[in-house]
Amino acid sequence: MDISVIVPLYNEEESLPELYAWIERVMKTHNFTYEIIFINDGSTDNSWQVIEELSRKSDCVKGVKFRRNYGKSPALYCGFERAQGEVVITMDADLQDSPDEIPELYRMIKEDGYDLVSGYKQKRYDPLSKTLPTKLFNATARRVSGIHNLHDFNCGLKAYRKEVVKNIEVYGEMHRYIPYLAKNAGFGKIGEKVVHHQARKYGHTKFGLDRFVNGYLDLITLWFLSRFGLKPMHVFGLLGSIMFMLGFLSVVIVGGMKLYYMNNAMPYRLVTESPYFYLALTLMLLGTQLFVAGFLGELISRNAPERNNYLIEKEL
Repeated sequence: MDISVIVPLYNEEESLPELYAWIERVMKTHNFTYEIIFINDGSTDNSWQVIEELSRKSDCVKGVKFRRNYGKSPALYCGFERAQGEVVITMDADLQDSPDEIPELYRMIKEDGYDLVSGYKQKRYDPLSKTLPTKLFNATARRVSGIHNLHDFNCGLKAYRKEVVKNIEVYGEMHRYIPYLAKNAGFGKIGEKVVHHQARKYGHTKFGLDRFVNGYLDLITLWFLSRFGLKPMHVFGLLGSIMFMLGFLSVVIVGGMKLYYMNNAMPYRLVTESPYFYLALTLMLLGTQLFVAGFLGELISRNAPERNNYLIEKEL
């Protein structure tokens, strides 16, 4: 099979027949063998009934229905598990992504050798309250991930080599950082294509401003896990050791100053009356706790079942 198209959706019953007809027209024009996997993320409208009707009309249509709304990442995860095509295309169900982009995305994967190609909505039909935070978010994501050629990490229209989607785990709200996940998994050839962005035709957006806050928190989590997920002692142990040594040196200095004053018959006060003594003890306690946290993290990491999961590209 050439292409698997994965469409996560939530309350998009009006757009589904039009989207299906559009995808079908593109596929038949270019003689692709394909499947369309609709992931119904707990919709409360008639989206599932529409998917069932489309499935009866075409053997290429498949569907998954969640019992409740889990989010886009779980929907993509389930779609990736079921995808059979050599190239996997993801797109939103609101008709803002154009299926006419599919042939070129497919070509870039098969002929240009990209592992992943992300769409770039250079001209957007979104309000300013959405576009400005998006630009700031993408600038931060480029800086942290090191993927400097991507301008739109969160574009729903992406193309993947099949091996990519079978070797990454999308969870929580990590769908925003699939290129980063792919890079961490060893799929480094990541490209970008300027795609046409259309104004929403039906309904309204399902995302609020809180996604930008969650997005930054997820980015920090992903950065930390990619850097220290398998070696937590390298960060916790280092910070703990530094804090403990600073606290210990501070205690030595405070005690040494008291001994100096005593030996020179100078007025002095008890060590416990100095605020620096308690600050030093606090540093030593925090340092010890961080070191122990790193040690426990190493024990957990050592017992993780995926600790030796390495992606092997070739073997003789």
